[in-house]
Amino acid sequence: MESTELQAELMIDAQAELGEGPHWDAESKQLYWVDVTRRKLRIYNRITGNEVVRSFDRMISAVIPTTAGGLALAMEDGVYLSQAENSPVLLTSIEAELPLNRLNDAKCDRQGRLWVGTISLNNDAPDSGGFYVVEPDGFTRQVLSGIGCSNGMAWDYSRSKMYYIDTPTRQVDVIDYEEESGRISNRRLAFRIPTTTGYPDGMTIDSEGMLWVAHWGGGCVSRWNPDTGEQLGLIRVPAPLVTSCTFGGDDLTELYITTARIGMHEKELRDYPFAGGLFMVKPGVSGLLPGNFQGKE
Repeated sequence: MESTELQAELMIDAQAELGEGPHWDAESKQLYWVDVTRRKLRIYNRITGNEVVRSFDRMISAVIPTTAGGLALAMEDGVYLSQAENSPVLLTSIEAELPLNRLNDAKCDRQGRLWVGTISLNNDAPDSGGFYVVEPDGFTRQVLSGIGCSNGMAWDYSRSKMYYIDTPTRQVDVIDYEEESGRISNRRLAFRIPTTTGYPDGMTIDSEGMLWVAHWGGGCVSRWNPDTGEQLGLIRVPAPLVTSCTFGGDDLTELYITTARIGMHEKELRDYPFAGGLFMVKPGVSGLLPGNFQGKE
């Protein structure tokens, strides 16, 4: 596919302060996403176009359905499980000894493990974050340390590879991934994001093994060949703070894009009134079904 440029369209004028973590649930045909700092879970129904919003008492950075019918929630201090409208129950706390860190992006691999990283809010210790794997029984192990802002991740199962973004590094890394054990090793550079296009944030992978990267401060999502480091395409988003993206829709050909408006000045908000909205584009390629958390019955 030669380099193309497309324009994303607004789906929901959510005015989210920090929209993040989109996850497509094929069974219910719903898109889960969050407004981190406003502590809200947003559930967009693709069929009706309606949205349900749930509020919590702490920040929530990602939500993933479980195979047991509930939800796994990445909240500021750990991973919680929630059934229906019941209050979330703590499954595992993460970095309780680092109160200035909070959980950030989280995704499941197709084995049902939850991968979640943290972000350091401590200016004196900017690289004190980590990256963790949470097993279905709650057992948690750290797999990376020295992380500034753990963000995008994606798996290429056919090639035993995982891709990972620590945003301040401005690069996308590739890691060897053992699917059966969940072990990772040999983290190395795949490609760098140009400094003129903001910082890499969330990320997803398509059925051709190409990566889609959201640009915080760049107003776009870009498509890359991780083997050659070549940029293949670009999606313009009418919001400068683009946070993440995921494929959804019946045939996984719709790319959903989350954005933020946190810290934007009045003039910027006038120029980009839909900042914080949920956007969508059909880029001409399909994605892969995301993994759900292997919850206990």
